[in-house]
Amino acid sequence: MKSIQMNHAQKGFTLIELMIVVAIIGILAAIAIPQYQDYTARSQVTRVVGEVSALKTSAETSLQRGATIIAGFADNLASDELAIGFDAATSNMVQTFDVDGGGSATPTLEATLGDNASAAVSGVVVEYSRDAQGRWTCIITNGGNVTGWKDSYAPSGCPAS
Repeated sequence: MKSIQMNHAQKGFTLIELMIVVAIIGILAAIAIPQYQDYTARSQVTRVVGEVSALKTSAETSLQRGATIIAGFADNLASDELAIGFDAATSNMVQTFDVDGGGSATPTLEATLGDNASAAVSGVVVEYSRDAQGRWTCIITNGGNVTGWKDSYAPSGCPAS
């Protein structure tokens, strides 16, 4: 009688192969997670800059009519007043909003990031200022108290100071 030998092929992965795959995934995650956090912070700042920029159109129109700009929402406004602000339901990135110099021709619109903003940008202030000639300028300040802030989070046209 002849003996029959079975040829058993290896099935599955060896331990070293699995360890290599896990190491590769770890390296990719170490690179991807900080990049994702930077992207998220940059997009949140850009979003608030866009939202405040949209408010300056209303402010400019009212200033041309001689109206006074006030922060917030009010039902009993005089005919020469404009209340502008952020609705917490639609702008969950803005913690506080203020209008400085609303009764003058040179108001400043200030929005402070907070609420659902990432820790790297929470506390950053987006400020649009109007000069006497009607030019609006944007600047972003972090007040020195925001840990993790990078100047690269500021969009073009609205530099960080």
